[in-house]
Amino acid sequence: MTISQFILTKKKERARNRRVFGAFVRKEFKHILRDRWTTIILLLMPILMLLLFGYALNTEVKNAKIAIYDPSNDVATRTIIDKLFLNDYFVMDRMLTSTDSVQALFQENKVSMVVVFGERFYENLLHTGDAQIQLITDGSDPNTAVMLTNYATAIITSAQQEILGIDKLPLQVNVNVKLLYNPGMKAAYNFVPGVMGMILLLICAMMTSISIAREKEMGTMEVLLVSPVKPLYMMLSKTVPYFVLSVIDLIIILVIAIFVMHVPVAGSFFWLIVISLIYIFMALALGLLISSLVRSQVAALLISGMALIIPVILLSGMLFPLENMPWFMQALAQVVPAKWYIMAVRSLMIKGLGVSSVVPELAVLTTMAAAFIGIGLKTFKDRLE
Repeated sequence: MTISQFILTKKKERARNRRVFGAFVRKEFKHILRDRWTTIILLLMPILMLLLFGYALNTEVKNAKIAIYDPSNDVATRTIIDKLFLNDYFVMDRMLTSTDSVQALFQENKVSMVVVFGERFYENLLHTGDAQIQLITDGSDPNTAVMLTNYATAIITSAQQEILGIDKLPLQVNVNVKLLYNPGMKAAYNFVPGVMGMILLLICAMMTSISIAREKEMGTMEVLLVSPVKPLYMMLSKTVPYFVLSVIDLIIILVIAIFVMHVPVAGSFFWLIVISLIYIFMALALGLLISSLVRSQVAALLISGMALIIPVILLSGMLFPLENMPWFMQALAQVVPAKWYIMAVRSLMIKGLGVSSVVPELAVLTTMAAAFIGIGLKTFKDRLE
């Protein structure tokens, strides 16, 4: 065979591979769009998950019902009470005539906090500086209790300065608190990157793994195996439709986050998209790896759903700081892909940092994607034999 004939043969082979690959991709698109529930899961579930998690997983305390016991009823107590209700943190539930019913109010879950003023509050504040205020909260929910008391303490301190005047507080230390990146303490700033990482990983890995497992379970995989397409092309043909649909999901998520939840993109939008696409491809590769290890849709669903969701929620930094965990849990968190993606999204989207700050995350996610594709391909080839 001459060199020209060899080149012509290779061109024909590549053209045939492209046609067969395109046919596989079109088949997968038709199969996905024909299945109504698959389409619903792919397009509607991310919206529902983002809205539910974004609004339900909210550490902000708003509209907490409080009761007031004010035996003094003087200008100082009225000023403090007015300031307590000039924000969204607290709403007045009732004024108490005694403290006998405080425990019953908490037992019946009628209030979140009770504010008890001391006797002759204003007089003691002026003469002795020892006016007493007691904040009573429900310690069965310590996080909420701490937040409520912190809010109330800050408001009471501000009211005290207004009542007495700044110059009348001797040796006063003014504390100026500045919150970087999230001055309004909006919970969505924290949860949106985490929910993005969880949604994209679960949807991509779950749907891809189920797709190939379904082919094995229904017996159609044997039909595909007789095609001249190489295993790598066959795996990629399964990935392309889900990659396109996942990009649509990413666009929907960003639109909701920016325009509905008002989470800004402080950094480079381009690099946010780039690292999101790498993360999507990595998640799809993970789904292919899972599908190569199982033979039924149920097994693929259990592994991609149940086995991934718990590490993502607990070990990605989405809800709980990794620094507070034991060293072995921190070590385990390093192999959770969502952890690296969430760190990168927070740096780019919330902190407004440049791409140089997310180079380690980019490297880790790219390495994971290549490793998942390589292991999945090897396992898939072994099963072919």
